[in-house]
Amino acid sequence: MPRNPKKARRLVVDGHTYTWSVRHSHSRPGGGARDCCESLTVHLTGARGHLRIVFREGPGRLVPTGYWMVSGEVSLSTSDSLYLHEPGTVRALMEEARARGWRPDGPSGMEIDGWTLFEAALLRRKESAGPLPAPQA
Repeated sequence: MPRNPKKARRLVVDGHTYTWSVRHSHSRPGGGARDCCESLTVHLTGARGHLRIVFREGPGRLVPTGYWMVSGEVSLSTSDSLYLHEPGTVRALMEEARARGWRPDGPSGMEIDGWTLFEAALLRRKESAGPLPAPQA
Protein backbone atom coordinates (compact mmCIF):
# COMPACT_ATOMS: atom_id res chain seq x y z
CA MET A 1 0.00 0.00 0.00
CA PRO A 2 1.43 3.43 -0.89
CA ARG A 3 2.39 5.87 1.81
CA ASN A 4 -0.03 8.72 2.57
CA PRO A 5 1.81 11.88 1.40
CA LYS A 6 0.03 14.04 4.01
CA LYS A 7 1.23 11.92 6.93
CA ALA A 8 4.56 12.83 8.54
CA ARG A 9 7.34 10.27 8.17
CA ARG A 10 9.58 8.97 10.95
CA LEU A 11 13.36 9.11 11.08
CA VAL A 12 15.51 7.78 13.92
CA VAL A 13 18.89 9.48 14.34
CA ASP A 14 21.23 8.57 17.20
CA GLY A 15 18.35 7.01 19.14
CA HIS A 16 16.07 10.06 18.80
CA THR A 17 12.86 9.90 16.79
CA TYR A 18 11.97 12.75 14.46
CA THR A 19 8.97 13.29 12.23
CA TRP A 20 9.31 15.10 8.92
CA SER A 21 7.23 16.17 5.99
CA VAL A 22 7.70 17.87 2.63
CA ARG A 23 5.30 20.46 1.25
CA HIS A 24 4.99 22.45 -1.96
CA SER A 25 3.51 25.93 -1.78
CA HIS A 26 3.23 29.20 -3.68
CA SER A 27 4.12 32.57 -2.21
CA ARG A 28 1.79 34.43 -4.54
CA PRO A 29 -1.95 34.17 -3.76
CA GLY A 30 -3.59 31.97 -6.34
CA GLY A 31 -0.45 29.94 -6.91
CA GLY A 32 0.29 28.88 -10.43
CA ALA A 33 3.67 27.78 -11.70
CA ARG A 34 5.34 30.93 -10.34
CA ASP A 35 6.79 31.65 -6.90
CA CYS A 36 7.06 27.94 -6.08
CA CYS A 37 8.54 26.80 -2.82
CA GLU A 38 9.52 23.39 -1.40
CA SER A 39 9.76 23.12 2.37
CA LEU A 40 10.95 20.40 4.70
CA THR A 41 9.69 20.47 8.29
CA VAL A 42 11.44 18.39 10.96
CA HIS A 43 10.24 17.90 14.53
CA LEU A 44 11.91 16.01 17.39
CA THR A 45 9.28 13.82 19.05
CA GLY A 46 8.40 15.28 22.45
CA ALA A 47 9.96 18.69 21.78
CA ARG A 48 8.08 21.94 21.21
CA GLY A 49 10.26 23.41 18.48
CA HIS A 50 10.69 22.45 14.87
CA LEU A 51 12.95 23.16 11.92
CA ARG A 52 11.57 24.41 8.63
CA ILE A 53 13.97 24.40 5.69
CA VAL A 54 12.64 26.42 2.78
CA PHE A 55 13.75 26.28 -0.86
CA ARG A 56 12.24 29.15 -2.87
CA GLU A 57 12.58 29.29 -6.64
CA GLY A 58 14.74 32.00 -8.13
CA PRO A 59 17.44 32.60 -10.73
CA GLY A 60 19.57 29.43 -10.80
CA ARG A 61 17.47 27.89 -8.01
CA LEU A 62 15.30 25.09 -9.27
CA VAL A 63 12.25 23.67 -7.49
CA PRO A 64 9.38 21.61 -8.94
CA THR A 65 6.98 23.74 -10.91
CA GLY A 66 4.92 20.89 -12.33
CA TYR A 67 6.99 20.30 -15.42
CA TRP A 68 10.29 18.42 -15.62
CA MET A 69 11.27 18.12 -11.92
CA VAL A 70 9.83 15.58 -9.51
CA SER A 71 8.16 16.38 -6.20
CA GLY A 72 10.71 17.27 -3.53
CA GLU A 73 13.60 17.81 -5.95
CA VAL A 74 15.67 20.96 -5.44
CA SER A 75 18.73 21.91 -7.45
CA LEU A 76 21.20 24.69 -8.20
CA SER A 77 22.06 23.07 -11.53
CA THR A 78 20.81 20.35 -13.82
CA SER A 79 23.48 17.91 -12.61
CA ASP A 80 23.24 17.92 -8.78
CA SER A 81 19.94 17.65 -6.94
CA LEU A 82 18.71 16.88 -3.47
CA TYR A 83 15.49 14.89 -3.06
CA LEU A 84 13.64 16.03 0.06
CA HIS A 85 11.64 12.78 0.19
CA GLU A 86 14.80 10.72 0.88
CA PRO A 87 15.64 10.06 4.55
CA GLY A 88 19.37 10.46 3.80
CA THR A 89 18.78 13.95 2.45
CA VAL A 90 16.67 14.86 5.47
CA ARG A 91 19.43 13.66 7.78
CA ALA A 92 22.12 15.57 5.84
CA LEU A 93 20.08 18.78 6.04
CA MET A 94 19.40 18.23 9.76
CA GLU A 95 23.08 17.63 10.49
CA GLU A 96 24.06 20.77 8.62
CA ALA A 97 21.40 22.82 10.41
CA ARG A 98 22.67 21.50 13.76
CA ALA A 99 26.22 22.46 12.79
CA ARG A 100 24.88 25.99 12.25
CA GLY A 101 23.08 26.28 15.57
CA TRP A 102 19.71 24.53 15.32
CA ARG A 103 18.75 22.77 18.56
CA PRO A 104 16.16 20.01 18.01
CA ASP A 105 14.96 20.37 21.61
CA GLY A 106 14.67 24.16 21.36
CA PRO A 107 11.56 25.90 22.69
CA SER A 108 10.44 27.39 19.37
CA GLY A 109 10.57 26.90 15.64
CA MET A 110 13.38 27.89 13.35
CA GLU A 111 13.23 28.63 9.63
CA ILE A 112 16.32 28.39 7.45
CA ASP A 113 16.82 29.29 3.81
CA GLY A 114 17.57 25.84 2.37
CA TRP A 115 19.87 27.19 -0.29
CA THR A 116 22.38 28.15 2.43
CA LEU A 117 22.55 24.46 3.39
CA PHE A 118 22.39 22.98 -0.11
CA GLU A 119 26.09 22.58 -1.01
CA ALA A 120 27.07 21.21 2.42
CA ALA A 121 24.12 18.78 2.49
CA LEU A 122 24.93 17.62 -1.04
CA LEU A 123 28.52 16.95 0.05
CA ARG A 124 27.28 15.04 3.13
CA ARG A 125 25.02 12.92 0.88
CA LYS A 126 27.89 12.11 -1.46
CA GLU A 127 30.19 11.21 1.46
CA SER A 128 27.55 9.00 3.11
CA ALA A 129 27.08 7.08 -0.13
CA GLY A 130 30.71 5.97 0.08
CA PRO A 131 32.95 5.03 -2.81
CA LEU A 132 31.55 3.27 -5.83
CA PRO A 133 32.29 -0.46 -5.96
CA ALA A 134 35.21 -1.51 -8.15
CA PRO A 135 34.17 -2.92 -11.54
CA GLN A 136 34.21 -6.70 -11.80
CA ALA A 137 36.85 -8.14 -14.12
